Amino acid sequence: MQTLIPDTLRALLLANGAMTRAGRDHDPFPLVKLFTPDGAATWLLTELDPDDPDIAFGLCDLGLGFPELGTVSLDELAALRGPLGLRVERDAGFRADRVLGAYADAAIAAGAIVT
Repeated sequence: MQTLIPDTLRALLLANGAMTRAGRDHDPFPLVKLFTPDGAATWLLTELDPDDPDIAFGLCDLGLGFPELGTVSLDELAALRGPLGLRVERDAGFRADRVLGAYADAAIAAGAIVT
């Protein structure tokens, strides 16, 4: 089991996932920012799938100029190594100042996630 996300944030991500599962229309603030310290990849996550908590949803940017909304496996991110062999990390100081849709609009315009 990966440990990228602490239990307190995991509970909030699952709650957002449950809202989506229930059909509630919402655009939550990202709760978690993950990144490769030796690369250009960044993920802003808003929810976890209640049926498969390994699957997260958010804004994904692999550093290739094409950020997009989608899903990602947390286990795969935990196993990922950057060019220098460093693991994906959580930005413990990240505090979202806008909803995911606003981050997505800015990222698509800039070609990268801007936080």
